Amino acid sequence: MPPNTIPPFQSHWALAGGHRQTLAGAFFPGHLPDERAVVRQIPLPDGDSLVVHDDCPPDWPTAGPVAVMLHGLAGCHRSSYLVRMAAMLNEHRVRTFRMDLRGCGAGFGLALKPYNAGCSEDVLAVLRAVTEWCPNSPISLFGFSLGGNIILKLLGEAPERIPSELVRAAAVNPPIDLATCTYGLSRWPQRHYDAYFVRQLLQRLRELQQRRVDFVPPTFARIPRRLIEFDDQFTAPRSGYRGADDYYQRCSAEQFIPAIRVPTLILTSRNDPLIPVASFERLTPPANVRLHITEGGGHLGYLATSNGERSRDWLQTQLRDWVLPQGKPT
Repeated sequence: MPPNTIPPFQSHWALAGGHRQTLAGAFFPGHLPDERAVVRQIPLPDGDSLVVHDDCPPDWPTAGPVAVMLHGLAGCHRSSYLVRMAAMLNEHRVRTFRMDLRGCGAGFGLALKPYNAGCSEDVLAVLRAVTEWCPNSPISLFGFSLGGNIILKLLGEAPERIPSELVRAAAVNPPIDLATCTYGLSRWPQRHYDAYFVRQLLQRLRELQQRRVDFVPPTFARIPRRLIEFDDQFTAPRSGYRGADDYYQRCSAEQFIPAIRVPTLILTSRNDPLIPVASFERLTPPANVRLHITEGGGHLGYLATSNGERSRDWLQTQLRDWVLPQGKPT
């Protein structure tokens, strides 16, 4: 496994606490570079299509390193953590592919089936496409939040299907126990996050109904106000599960982690307001899975103090060093 040591995380003085870190990371992303990626579509066997955003450095060498990145719930390829991660890796001659889950970002309207926490087959389809576009390139796979659960499930559920080109992976703040995470959103003050996610998902359904005349909208017994209600009435049945509890049980990555063979980093925060740290504390990962729990950082925040200055790049730097242990171009 890469020998890099992850330094302690120190929250910026004005952003101490998990909620402040989470909200600042989500709603104050800072300046992001303009979109210049090549947009590529990947058809799926069920008739839906996925979209990936190919950021290729001008000096990327043939068979050079590649990274595939996957966003979280209600995110897309323009999620700030993906954009900053791609920009940093591009500077080090790593070609990046930012994936839009079904119906997200540039893929809106190209899928009738919803994405879900267990859609590992979709990620496998992307990896196989990338091996064709970039033959002989070593591939790293990054998943953030819900995307982290998806990639951990993929890596552990059938290790023999993983392309040999995939050399390492990282999951950041993954909800590896979906039931505990989702039920926990009903508590104060997490219920604000719960309501936010549901509003975003319902709005996307309304827009999809306007875009696709062949989309059959769900018939809700009552309009969902909690994520578990949305999952039980829409995500689970449309994805082939009996209900929310069946969906959470079958898709939680915790059960798949022991079988992971690819060197993998799991990075999470002790004060993540969305994902209880207890699910990681009881985890016994295999030798090739490194678990690192920071004391702060919230959920995908990680706004740090470095030499007295605020840094938005603490998380991206650790992931870069996971791919490039010396932090230098290969």
